[in-house]
Amino acid sequence: MEQPNLFSIRRGFLTAVFLACIVVLSSYTNSQWRKHYSNGENCFCKDSATKTSTPARETEVKRDGMWTVNSINRLGNQMNGYGALYAFAKMNGKQPYILSRMHSYLAPIFKITIPVIHDSVAQKIQWKGFHPSNWMREEYKTISGKYVKITGDPWSWTWYRDIRDEIRREFTLHDFLRDGANEQLAKLKGSRTNVTFVGVHVRRGDYVVHMPRDWKGAIGDRAYLQEAMDYFRKKYQEPIFVVASNGMPWCKENINASNGDVYFAGDSNESTPANDFALLVQCNHTIMTIGTFGWWAGYLAGGEVVYLTNFTSPKSKLPHYFHYKDTYLPEWIGIAADLTPLINDRWKTMKGWV
Repeated sequence: MEQPNLFSIRRGFLTAVFLACIVVLSSYTNSQWRKHYSNGENCFCKDSATKTSTPARETEVKRDGMWTVNSINRLGNQMNGYGALYAFAKMNGKQPYILSRMHSYLAPIFKITIPVIHDSVAQKIQWKGFHPSNWMREEYKTISGKYVKITGDPWSWTWYRDIRDEIRREFTLHDFLRDGANEQLAKLKGSRTNVTFVGVHVRRGDYVVHMPRDWKGAIGDRAYLQEAMDYFRKKYQEPIFVVASNGMPWCKENINASNGDVYFAGDSNESTPANDFALLVQCNHTIMTIGTFGWWAGYLAGGEVVYLTNFTSPKSKLPHYFHYKDTYLPEWIGIAADLTPLINDRWKTMKGWV
């Protein structure tokens, strides 16, 4: 009788074990995939025309509706829209989605969690527009509509009153940005032991002409910045002022750096704002002029925030939909703008202003 071939037996056994492993691994992978998407993680809507398989969670969300927000302007306004969408969707128990343009602004900087709606899907939906006022209303807790798009440039801390920690968590900096900013601040600190970092954001750019001409408003002058910085100098032993601006030449000419406590550290590049923003957020306190970029830096940094208030003249239409008390937090410290050049129409000749 022919003896069995030990090599053949061993090879058959190994083949059987290999196939069994494949079956087990495949079953486990499929179960994990179903679990992953049933929890709604990383759910991206796809156009049905692409014949892409649709996760279970996506089907559920489509059946229950979708809420989104328009995507306009640069970083600060994108953060406004994201925050408003997060707040209103949460109030109304709806699933929010952001557009791909907003995702491209925010995802490289923050650990955001709201999923993206595919452009081809968003274009086919008949959205119901919702244009909120820039302050909280009771009716915002019961907004009707299955497919709602928030429009305008919504901006108010009052929507985040009860979810501030959640909003700040949504805008958590990526580790490499946070670590890079902290490394830069450590270099500025040097051998000093009682340092307090104060981020200073000076909004210039198009606001230099746009605000006084179109909105009859000021943007923060040399005197305002001096008063704001002196407030921190009196309060803290070794303040270091870290200036970021889209008008750095003006800052260097108008901010007094003779005390050796001012560093013009931003790169002033509006198209790549991540490093400037991270630097401001990692500071202990904030001085801002006007605008959403500085506002969000102060909101996320925590600590004390000094801001420019009463910066519109009696002729301005801005206060009709922009309320100071609903924009700036009650604990923030407002310093009133000098409106004399604006009222006298001398703003074009004021070197410390423009």
